[in-house]
This record gives sequence, C-alpha cells and structure tokens, in this order.
Amino acid sequence: MPTLGLSRPPRDFGVSVVRAAFVLALFGWGVGFYGPPVFLHAVVQRTGWSLDLVSTAVTLHFLSGTLVIVCLPRLYRWIGVATSIAVGSIVTALGVWGWSIAVDPWQLFAAALVSGAGWVTLGAVAVNAVISPWFVRTRPAALATAYNGASVGGVIFSPLWVALIGWAGFTWAATAIGVTMIVVLALIARRIFAISPESLGQFPDGNLAATLSEPSAANGARSLQGTRLLRDRAFLTLAAGMAIGLFAQVGLVAHLYSLMAPVLGSQPAGLMIGGATACAILGRSVAVRLLQRNAGRRRVAAAAYGVQAAGSLLLLVSDPSRKGLMLLGVFLFGSGIGNATSLPPLIAQNDFATHDVPRVIALTVAVGQATYAFAPAVFGALLVAIGAADAGIGTQSIGFFAAAAGLQFTAALCFLWGRREA
Repeated sequence: MPTLGLSRPPRDFGVSVVRAAFVLALFGWGVGFYGPPVFLHAVVQRTGWSLDLVSTAVTLHFLSGTLVIVCLPRLYRWIGVATSIAVGSIVTALGVWGWSIAVDPWQLFAAALVSGAGWVTLGAVAVNAVISPWFVRTRPAALATAYNGASVGGVIFSPLWVALIGWAGFTWAATAIGVTMIVVLALIARRIFAISPESLGQFPDGNLAATLSEPSAANGARSLQGTRLLRDRAFLTLAAGMAIGLFAQVGLVAHLYSLMAPVLGSQPAGLMIGGATACAILGRSVAVRLLQRNAGRRRVAAAAYGVQAAGSLLLLVSDPSRKGLMLLGVFLFGSGIGNATSLPPLIAQNDFATHDVPRVIALTVAVGQATYAFAPAVFGALLVAIGAADAGIGTQSIGFFAAAAGLQFTAALCFLWGRREA
C-alpha cells in the first residue's frame, strides 16, 4: 500500500503501525460506516418494513456510539488502545449479525445499539490514538495513509456486502465478515497496537533521539481548560464544520445506493459507491500535497467540501438519461469523503495546544457522530416527503441533493470562519 512519502529507517516500527492502522480503518469503516446503507436496503427487502423505520435503526447505530467516543480516552487509560480495539471488533460483529437475524423492529434496534457502540472503537479516534505516539511532524502523511484504509474499505466492502448478501444471504455474510474482522484485528492489536515507541527505544517520526517534542499550535495557542474550550471560536467552528459536513455526507451515503439501484441495478450501484470511496483516496492525496506546501488546513477542508457540493449539484441535475453526470457527481462527492474525517484531527493539532488536542479530537468526533446519527432518518424522511423514496435519481430527488449541497457549502464556511488569523 502507498505510504504517501513516509520515509523511515528500516528499524522504525512506525511504518508497521501505519500499515496496521490502514487495516483497522479498512474494517472499521467497511463494516461500521459503509455497511449500514447496504444493511438498510437488505433489511427493507427481507422484511418489508418501511424506509422510515429502518432508517431510524441506522440513525440509532450511529447515535449509540456517541457516548462511547467521549469515554474512549478514559477507556484507553483503563484497558489500553489495543484491548479496546480487539473487544470492539467482537461487539461490532455481534451487532451486525443481529441486524441480519432481526425479525421484529425491537430486535433491529437492539442490534443497532450494539453495532454502533462497537464500531466507534475502530473509527477515527482509534486511528488517531494509534498513530499519534509515533508521528508528530509527519502526522498528516501518516494519518492520510492510515485513513486511506477507510476509503479502501468502502471500495471493497460496499460491493462485497451486496455480492455476499445476494449470493448467500445476510446472516451468512455477516458471520463470514464478522469472524474475519475479529481474527485480523485481534492479531494486529496484540502484535502492533500493544507496542509503544518507548518499549522499543524509538521516537516519533523515526528520529534516533528524542530531539523533537510535540509542538504547540502554530499560532501559539494556550491550553483551554474546562469550559473555556466550549466557548472558543476555533473549537466551535471546527466541531460545527465537521458535524454539518458529516451530516450531509452520511445522509447522502445512506440513501445513495437505494436511489441509484432502480436506475443502474443493484450490482452496478454497489460498484458506483465503491468507486466514490476510491476517489476519496485521490482527494486525500491532493489534500496532503497541499498541506506539505503549507496550505492552510482549514482552507483545504473548506475546498474539499466545495468539491463535494459541486458533486451534489451534478447529482441534482442527473437522471436516467444522464448517467455520465451521475457518475461525475458521485465521484466528485466521493473525493471529499476521506477528508471529512482525516482533516479535523490535523486542524486540531495545528489550532490547539498539545494538551488539548486529544480532548478536542474526541469532542469533535462525538459531536459529529451525535449530529450525523440523525442524517439517515432525516434524509429518509425527506425522500418520503418529496415522493422520491422509490423513484430513483431524477426530478423527484432534486430537493434531496439540494439539501446536501447547501449543508456542504455551510460546512466550508464554518471552517473558514474559524481561522485564528481571520
């Protein structure tokens, strides 16, 4: 897999950590983030339950992890990052298996609670936690490489879930993928994530001596204790930008497959979703290059959401006779998927004092997830209200994509507004 310019001495274990974090993100997002949109479609087709009801289960899946995210720093101090990842993989697998066997709505909601609580231990906070001890100066490149696993997870798992469910059924697919995830993540958690730089006598960024310490924010920001952080403009705009952008992104991703399937067919629609996430790798690579040229991190985040909004607008004017526009729209939207999660931790590293960064990351991710948890239900209700739930992409879905584009532009403005030099 690419390392995006990471250069380390052969004995530097950090390279192995990045590769393992790539695999962690691959399973975390492939199962916990890109899986639910396919689960939604599978459950509706299997049970005949309403779109509103199953969309609410997807919302519950994302919402249930919010409290877990806030508690992750404490959990890491209690049982360690490696153990929390191993246990989280088991919880996630059990929850997804519960989705596949639910015969009553309450069982579906119970499964969503479990799967949501589990997958956040494999998500953004976990990736940042395993990367941060090993990289400081080169953290943007390290995180970008690790987060590419999330994009590859979408490329692989979106069509894989569709194919396995169609071939052998949801229960068999959930069992096979769940067992594989548990074995792989438990193995790398024990052999890689359980090891610290200090235990190997190594230092961040492959240095041979501890000559580099974690720098303070570039603007000399002071630590914001207690509730001072919650009143800080940089924090509020970072949290708002991430939350609003992810709300639009998750709402669109949750229903995009169901909108494209009537027009393109099930398998091509799954491949299209996979292609969108592949574009996230390209989008993240472009972002890293801009950051290496000292482009403002907030400006890069705003630009990424601007490109996503352009993609949503192209989907707005698409219909079955304009599949080329549909393809371009999906890929432009996909180019920003990865940056939505990888850029905020880098902005936090740049804008806040070192002591505050872990808390800022956990809080922004929690706020983002608590917000975007409602996106599948809200966007699902919007589709029902405008009569586009079963119509596919076309004139009836204009309001759906207009809402997504408006939110993406708003997210871009939030990131720009929070610049400390503004």
